[in-house]
Amino acid sequence: MFGAIEGGGTKFVCAVGTKPDDLVVNQLPTTTPDETIHHAVNFLKEKSGGNLKAVGIGSFGPVDLRPGSPTFGYITSTPKPGWQNFDFAGAVRKALDIPVGFDTDVDAAALGEGRWGAGHGVSDLLYLTVGTGIGAGVIVNGQILHGLIHPEVGHIRIPHDWKRDPYGGCCPFHGDCLEGLASGPSIGKRWGKAAETLPAEHPAWVLEAHYLALGLANWVCTLSPKRMILGGGVMQQQWLFPMIRAELVQILNGYVRSDEVVERVDQYVVPPKLGNRSGIAGALVLAEKAFQEQQTRAARVSPTESVR
Repeated sequence: MFGAIEGGGTKFVCAVGTKPDDLVVNQLPTTTPDETIHHAVNFLKEKSGGNLKAVGIGSFGPVDLRPGSPTFGYITSTPKPGWQNFDFAGAVRKALDIPVGFDTDVDAAALGEGRWGAGHGVSDLLYLTVGTGIGAGVIVNGQILHGLIHPEVGHIRIPHDWKRDPYGGCCPFHGDCLEGLASGPSIGKRWGKAAETLPAEHPAWVLEAHYLALGLANWVCTLSPKRMILGGGVMQQQWLFPMIRAELVQILNGYVRSDEVVERVDQYVVPPKLGNRSGIAGALVLAEKAFQEQQTRAARVSPTESVR
């Protein structure tokens, strides 16, 4: 039995179980670190009967994912009051004294979809979330891609036709990067209404599909994923999917001659199968991985070394 925490800036989702279908789940507000971790740990202890083997955490960020870093497992420069430079993984490990797996919330969602969802059986995939911001988890050959930090796909630069769209973008760092032009807040600021209130025929969605397709085209040509899964609040508007697929094919213009992109694009750009359970399911995968790594380390210790 594993524990799972999906830590967000406004809410924490905690769960105990072995797979998405048998999870016991609880949701609590994100308050101070001490209070939030206290409630989360108590839930995990109570619902597991103290029998947890490991815990996986998918966290809001930015976070430090470098295993050799003294601040590995920390939330770093977040604007969330009280959470800057907080040792998230360390606090949970100290409270439960079991292995802890740690990654970003969107990487966890990619792992969840890869194990049980729309990416099942796919070795290379991209999970994109489009909501308050734009982020992605990238899986290459079955492993999460971290690299220097972790892919910040929301901050790529895309063509911006200022005549078509005079809005300058909402990203405080880059203005009109992809996140600045296509996140939920950018839609609200551009049109004066929240994205979820705009009808399917509103011109906002044609522009949104165009921007997201530009992003997808970049990742098709650079990361070459075998499937792209699009989740998050903005993607709850299901009519966006056929618009994005058509725009993507047009932008690629026959350059990528793969049947997945040309003839089966409806199976290539897809919604998450697990819905809002992708992240918490992926946290289970992180817990399982942490447990297996501990078992491997223990098996390497010889009997003589154990006595010493």
